[in-house]
Amino acid sequence: MSLGQQLAPHLPFLRRYGRALTGSQQEGDRYVRAALEAIVAAPEEFPKDVDPRLGLYRMFQGIWSSTHPDDWEEQEETAAGSEAIARARLARIAPVSRQALLLTAMEGFTIEDTGYLIDTTPEEVERLVGEALEEIEKQTRSKVLIIEDEPIIAMDIETIVRDLGHDVTGVAVTRDEAVALAMEDRPGLVLADIQLADDSSGIDAVKDILEQFNVPVIFITAFPERLLTGERPEPTFLITKPFQRSTVKAAISQALFFDQSTVPAG
Repeated sequence: MSLGQQLAPHLPFLRRYGRALTGSQQEGDRYVRAALEAIVAAPEEFPKDVDPRLGLYRMFQGIWSSTHPDDWEEQEETAAGSEAIARARLARIAPVSRQALLLTAMEGFTIEDTGYLIDTTPEEVERLVGEALEEIEKQTRSKVLIIEDEPIIAMDIETIVRDLGHDVTGVAVTRDEAVALAMEDRPGLVLADIQLADDSSGIDAVKDILEQFNVPVIFITAFPERLLTGERPEPTFLITKPFQRSTVKAAISQALFFDQSTVPAG
């Protein structure tokens, strides 16, 4: 099996990580593209002594550590405002802490593998994860709309959201109910399942809401690769079912971290 064939199944998840780390679909995909170009240009430098997925993320981390979005000439003019806010927050949270949190909580790497990816010890990874959670939870508070038709899952998500200090504006089980709740009490974040109770779509519900106002969205799905094809506009933040509580916490923190409307606490 060629290297490309070995890496292909892992690319959607690397794209998810890149987007969560940068807060931008376009910017995250640039890093992924740069990592793939580096692998194609020098395949002999791809790590041979580790699992292909681990080697792929290692190459990505090398690109992330050695470049910055400003190194690319093409920049979205509309990104200026959100970039300024994100940079202000980055001054208070070390990027390596966020990497450690996302690699463990969202991407499911072990403490040891994460240490390999960011060139540090397992003990330091644990410290960094704790630091990231502590700092991010201090920075952002918001109102959250949950779109989820499975009661047990909805209750679990609501508990996680409240434990983080956020308010829940409501729990919707259909597209129409989601839009109505969003218009009644404008949320600062939306957590949306894909398939809803009446066979309506969480994606369509989110589209309806976004036509009225901008709000960060986290999609929850058992099939994340279906939303990460590169063929259309895609979600920046994506959680895979079944999820861990730590994954939801990390995604919420990252989504609010990059949101222009969220004001840092304190």
